[in-house]
Amino acid sequence: MSAAALLCAAALTVPGTALAADDAEPGPEQIANGDFAAGVAPWWATANLTPAVSDGRLCAEVPAGTANAWDVIIGQNDVPIVAGESYELSYSASSTVPLTVQTRVQEAAEPYTTVLATADPVGTEVTEVSRTFTASVDQPAASVQLQIGGGERATTFCLDDVSLRGGAEPPVYVPDTGSPVRVNQVGYLPRGPKSGTLVSDADAPLTWTVKAGDGSTAATGETVPQGEDPSSLQRVHTFDFTGLTAAGDGYTVEVDGEVSEPFSIRGDLYDGLRSDALAYFYHNRSGTPIEADLVGEEYARPAGHIGVAPNKGDTDVPCKPGVCDYRLDVSGGWYDAGDHGKYVVNGGISVAQLMSTYERALTAPDAESAELGDGELRVPERGNGVPDILDEARWELDFLMKMQVPAGEPLAGMVHHKIHDAEWTGLPMKPHLDPQQRELHAPSTAATLNLAAAAAQCARLYAPFDAAFADRCLRASETAWEAAKRHPDMLADPNDGTGGGTYSDNEVSDEFYWAAAELFTTTGEDTYRQAVLSSALHGDVDAVFSANGGISWGSTAGLGVLTLATVPSALTAEQLAQVRTTVTKGADRYAAQSRDQAYGLPYAPAGEDYVWGSNSAVLNNMVVLATAHDLTGKAAYQDAVLRGADYLLGRNPLNRSYVTGYGERDSENQHHRFWAHQNDPSLPHPAPGSLAGGPNLTAIASGDPVAAEKLTGCAPAMCYIDDIGSWSTNEITVNWNAPLAFIASYLDDAGDGGTVAPARTCEVTYSSHPWNSGSTVTVRLRNTGSEAVSPWSLTWLLPGEQKLSHTWSAEFGQHGRTVSASPLSWNRTLAPGAAVDFGFNVAAPAPAPDPGAFKLNGRACSSG
Repeated sequence: MSAAALLCAAALTVPGTALAADDAEPGPEQIANGDFAAGVAPWWATANLTPAVSDGRLCAEVPAGTANAWDVIIGQNDVPIVAGESYELSYSASSTVPLTVQTRVQEAAEPYTTVLATADPVGTEVTEVSRTFTASVDQPAASVQLQIGGGERATTFCLDDVSLRGGAEPPVYVPDTGSPVRVNQVGYLPRGPKSGTLVSDADAPLTWTVKAGDGSTAATGETVPQGEDPSSLQRVHTFDFTGLTAAGDGYTVEVDGEVSEPFSIRGDLYDGLRSDALAYFYHNRSGTPIEADLVGEEYARPAGHIGVAPNKGDTDVPCKPGVCDYRLDVSGGWYDAGDHGKYVVNGGISVAQLMSTYERALTAPDAESAELGDGELRVPERGNGVPDILDEARWELDFLMKMQVPAGEPLAGMVHHKIHDAEWTGLPMKPHLDPQQRELHAPSTAATLNLAAAAAQCARLYAPFDAAFADRCLRASETAWEAAKRHPDMLADPNDGTGGGTYSDNEVSDEFYWAAAELFTTTGEDTYRQAVLSSALHGDVDAVFSANGGISWGSTAGLGVLTLATVPSALTAEQLAQVRTTVTKGADRYAAQSRDQAYGLPYAPAGEDYVWGSNSAVLNNMVVLATAHDLTGKAAYQDAVLRGADYLLGRNPLNRSYVTGYGERDSENQHHRFWAHQNDPSLPHPAPGSLAGGPNLTAIASGDPVAAEKLTGCAPAMCYIDDIGSWSTNEITVNWNAPLAFIASYLDDAGDGGTVAPARTCEVTYSSHPWNSGSTVTVRLRNTGSEAVSPWSLTWLLPGEQKLSHTWSAEFGQHGRTVSASPLSWNRTLAPGAAVDFGFNVAAPAPAPDPGAFKLNGRACSSG
């Protein structure tokens, strides 16, 4: 996670969000000549400024066309700062061209540890700026700086009345939570559950009323008092209006004179979110221009880190000193978390979940692949005959394979843990303007197994589209697996945190399990089967889907379980049943959490210990629930997914949608280097579909200065602030947006959210008859619908490396593991009630397992 050592935000009194504390006796003045009565000294400026006193103010001509705020600075050094002391820094300023001042109190030399960092707009009229902060460290000779560069136009900047005094009392931060009536601000599916939460001290039930957009009453009922919610320490009621199914926009819920944010009831609520959540990855590509015709002018930018000045580039990157003596081309991939770092253990889980979003469309009964297909998403490769979601995943897969140690080196086959700048990247900073040296960090077993797992999944999914790339993925996967077996305990250094997050992980049995599961599913080889079945994690629901949250970058076994449960493999029927039981037991746990909590989320860590990126923990639990629903069709699992979406989109203690662009009160100041509008109004807010990390109970202890200043004493689910400086609560990352994309795709496929499965218009009976060295498979396809199907095409996945050797009564095609059967001239039309029989042989000593999922012309069939 991107520890932002260069960032520290201060408390700011904003109407409605903070309560002023009692006045305290101010300390002595720390600034010399703050009114400039004695001329310029001891103030200093960068070489591109010539400040002078004019009419009692310090003024300077700021040049045009500087790249960064710190390219132009007015400052004063040797200012003593004492840790634990609270200060007020104030000044007045004006600029003939409006600009944003980056106000800093920091060390004067590296590492530039900062105790105050704020973005303060200054206009053509005199602007009064006042900031209070509590120093986190002693700085006997701090530098007070006003950084005023980065503008396209020249301007005259004037400054006066600069003061810094101790003894200040920072205002007490009180979050603006808006209406006490909390709902999903995007809306609800017509036939899905519809519930909300009311913050109220009332002991008795209260009447709620749903108003339609025209003001008419659509539904009414009584709330259910729940007492104190332990996650927020709020006294709350819940209410349920599931019976309201009429589609419409502009609905609101009214309770006791309070009105919720508006919402919709529609079946297509999540179509846009699916697209936006997936576009997040293109936005954050490294090494390629982000094109305006795909994302709009606001988000377009040049390619980053390709070696064009001032970049050092990612095409020829050395190792951090002492790590290796070679250089690698590690261009491409995704920027991870708003900084410019690229981390294999984050990229591995992220690209796996994108591929799983696509693979679900091949295996889940009700999943549709059309909206993930070629020409549907915002990627420049559209129109190449490959599903767009796989084009996006390939951008990261290529990078991951480049991170592998080359043959001939002592650690050949292992994978470098990460690459990022030698020092922390400043904020704001567009990637193409980053001047720092990039460095490869030491290989790790966890990173190596991430590549083994993701590349194995790649091998089976890309085979129908690019056999050479699929083969490359499989070779990289198998090489990584063997390397990890030779070096099973190369752990990432928890102290390797300069310039990028450490992502240290001292337990890699879960990565071994995940990699073995993916390799077994792809190849069917017994070596990997035994690695799966002999793992202590196999079948242990408490280990892979724990009550505290199951899947994360540091806990990946659950990814392997989900693959084994859903993708056809050479598991026996008994082994498959055991794996699926693990999934449903985990889902049962998360569904119960959702039902039991006043805010409905499927996440209830022990002690209300909301972790860093708690919103991704919620989403990954929702992935388990969605998978269980795909496997069983049980409505309780889908209902819990929908309640999780309610939480993320506004039904939560802060009454906030954590997804940019969705809901009336959405997060829009997430921690990001180039989506940094809060720091620089010329830069954009995060793109729609960007997920904020969410409440983090350890935010204050993490060193996050904004959290320390504003969130001290917060209730667990309230430990969040939409501030660009709060990197521990408001970060955005690829591995948080990946499960959002999976769930948005699942929910878009859910349609109206009805608990009754869509009627199947086809039925498949799949029978395998083993003989000495193989199996004969017969397939009967029956049209159970009311209309003829002509022509027909049935598709499914074969487990492992099975190959068709002899076929009859249909035209067969096999691309990797994907098999299609289409009619011959004499059985082209499948009339209502009619059936067609066909078959094939495969080389398999045991009965060929039933693939479990069949699609007739893209739509799911039932099993006969």
